Amino acid sequence: MSQSYFPSRVSSPVKELANFSSMMGERQLKVEDVQEAYVEHKDRLVNALDSTKSVLNEIRKFNKEEWIVRYPQLRECAFAQPETPSRLRSLRRSMSFADDPTSETEVVVKQGLTRSVTLSSIPDAKDEAEEEQTSNIEDGLLPSSDFHVLRLDLKLGANSSSRAASLVSQLEKASIANLLDDRIESSLSHVDKLRLRVEDTSSKVLVTGDLNAGKSTFVNALLRREVMPVDQQPCTTAFCEVHDAAENQGKEEVHIIKDGAVYDIHDESTFTRASLSELEDIVGDNEDSERLLKLYLADTRTPSESLLNNGVVDISLIDAPGLNRDSLKTTALFARQEEIDVVVFVVSAENHFTLSAREFLINASKEKAYLFIVVNKYDQIKNKDKCRKLVLEQIKALSPRTYEDAEDLVHFVDSAAALQPYTANPSFDDLESSLRSFVLVKRSKSKLQPVSTYLSNLLCDVDLLAGANAIVANSELEQANAELSQVKPVLEKMKAGRDALEDGLDAVEEEGTSAANVRTKSVLNFALKRVEQGRLGVDKPAVAMPSYPGLLGVWNYARDVRRALIASIDAAVKLAEDEARLITVGGVEKIKSLADSHLPDGVERNKRVFVPEAMFSAVRRGKSAMKSRRTSSHGNAVVAGGVHNLGIGLAHRADLLETTFLDLFDVHHQFWLYFGDGHSAQKEEDSPTPTALGLVSVGVGALTMVGGQAVGAKGVIEGLIRVTDLFGNESVKKWAAPVLGAVTIGLTAYLVLELPNSIPKTIGRRVKASILRDHGEEETSFIDTHSERISRETRKVLRLASWDLRGRFSNALDERGQQVKEKEELARKASTAKVFFTGMGKKTEEIRINGHLGIDA
Repeated sequence: MSQSYFPSRVSSPVKELANFSSMMGERQLKVEDVQEAYVEHKDRLVNALDSTKSVLNEIRKFNKEEWIVRYPQLRECAFAQPETPSRLRSLRRSMSFADDPTSETEVVVKQGLTRSVTLSSIPDAKDEAEEEQTSNIEDGLLPSSDFHVLRLDLKLGANSSSRAASLVSQLEKASIANLLDDRIESSLSHVDKLRLRVEDTSSKVLVTGDLNAGKSTFVNALLRREVMPVDQQPCTTAFCEVHDAAENQGKEEVHIIKDGAVYDIHDESTFTRASLSELEDIVGDNEDSERLLKLYLADTRTPSESLLNNGVVDISLIDAPGLNRDSLKTTALFARQEEIDVVVFVVSAENHFTLSAREFLINASKEKAYLFIVVNKYDQIKNKDKCRKLVLEQIKALSPRTYEDAEDLVHFVDSAAALQPYTANPSFDDLESSLRSFVLVKRSKSKLQPVSTYLSNLLCDVDLLAGANAIVANSELEQANAELSQVKPVLEKMKAGRDALEDGLDAVEEEGTSAANVRTKSVLNFALKRVEQGRLGVDKPAVAMPSYPGLLGVWNYARDVRRALIASIDAAVKLAEDEARLITVGGVEKIKSLADSHLPDGVERNKRVFVPEAMFSAVRRGKSAMKSRRTSSHGNAVVAGGVHNLGIGLAHRADLLETTFLDLFDVHHQFWLYFGDGHSAQKEEDSPTPTALGLVSVGVGALTMVGGQAVGAKGVIEGLIRVTDLFGNESVKKWAAPVLGAVTIGLTAYLVLELPNSIPKTIGRRVKASILRDHGEEETSFIDTHSERISRETRKVLRLASWDLRGRFSNALDERGQQVKEKEELARKASTAKVFFTGMGKKTEEIRINGHLGIDA
């Protein structure tokens, strides 16, 4: 059963006031006791308000700067595990968040004697249940799934209740945090108003109700004099505050507050004075305006009988316009009720509660659990029991706590009868006593308890908010630490292996380049030596060595031999390029192996397929090929490649393919070979100045090749005899015949036996000499040119693969570093949030204990 704000009827406040009014000393002592208790409660409440405001500001600041505060939603769990203790099963709730309704977490909601609400995860709750043998949980006090004060309520029209939740769930986390921040800001504003109300030593009693409910008549009855204008038609159109004349130096008068002015009794520029007799005219003249009137009245009754002159505290009675007069005045009344300590609602026994009355009472009940209700004009009702029953049922639905104490808070009276002189009206006397007790004796509850109730509800919401976010922060902290344990070692490993990767890539590049260079030199050296010997530079060239056709086809034979030997050198270059391709393939595979060793899982590998055939390609090197084509026409360079789509090579150069008589008879070489030092033959052969022996060789060759037929030996001898005859020398005739015979025999043997073997060697030597002449007559220049070109191409490919791996490694390193940084920042924020929200729960608990919040006095 709920606790009442009032003591039992045996020791009623009326009797208490009657007792201490009989003796001045005892009365003064009791008044001091009441005041002392009130001041003590007020001071505690002021401190609680300030502390609560500080807590709310901390949450707002934390929400904006450190952590996006999540908005939880609680609902009953659909089921509980069998092994869960019954006490925990009854307290278990399913917690989700407005921004993520699909994600649910089971928590335990605990509520102690101080109305505090805390959330614990299921494992933590089990541990606490094992440690605690007794429970401090109150049955029936568990919170609903919604907040009391910090509830995010969206007005969406007729279907707001069904659509609000779905709309909130579609909002982002930051948007919901902003909505929550606005709600906290609104609560801070209300806390400021509550503090002003608590600091105000006076008590404001608002008398309101529907039109023609008899509010003014009721106020007159309380004052025991007709002051407020009364008529059959609604006449109260202004807020009339009635004060004790002692506050106005004992003068009875009306102060009309000027529009836009802040009333100050010591500043006459803020108001206009008028007499009480002019009140009815003032109200009538300003029917269309919202005037604020201050009435100062002298109550000659004793303090034990008067409400204004009570000897305890300054009381002001506020007579408000009717609720359903117009919407503007109703709205103004709703705004004013935040400043009110006690609401006295006057309802007509004839009409009961209208829609406006219901809305006002529901709104006021959110803060003021107890309302003082006066059912006026009750004497005019014939079936009083039916009227009482209907009114109480309506009050039960509108203000349950008021209904529970209906004996003290709900009174059925006729205010007009109370104004009749010398007429007893026990029902109104009982009403007045109950009102005095509620306003004066129980002032801590009538004035301070609504503030305490609001703070309790607000702190309960803060506890729920802090508990939910502490659970989320702990979950995110564990998740961040788990992810850090996976990501951070990978980052450290990558940092430690960065130098090794660089060294490995440099080594692969250098090894591949060096191997291609050495292999190219070896292949070309071997090819040139074979060509010099009259053999093909490679074993299986594209153009084979021609067969000797005989003396009749010796010229074509020399030309075909030259073409085959030159083509074999091109084939040797191609062979060197093919072997460089194999070396490059191996280097690329080594780089892929380094990628597998140093790149972490999840990083995309290079998916490009290396095509070795693309190396030394004419398509890719179009510009350089064209440039080489131009330079080769002048005989200034030997270009890489040749056949097989490798660019313009030696086999395509006309100057190297041109056949001369020197390709057939290399007399210079033979002469220097047999009569020289063997080293000057090559140099002499390359000399552009012909010698006498050379001319003879050319002449003999010409004679043998005239008309494409060889000259017979007899013809040669006869020619020589004729020549000797010309000299007319007998001695010459004696030795000419033997000499000419020997020459003829030697030439014939040479033509028949030695020419097929000497032509390839002669051409080979001449081809090699031509190539070397184009390269500065240095054998190494031709070889170095190609080895440098081929190794450079190899380096280029390996470097591209290395650059790709370096880029991927660098990006992966940056990504892992960013991940670690983000996870560390998330862990830091989560750790800070966990500490913050855990401490916030402790702060709210201290506020409750120090402010005695949630504990009935």
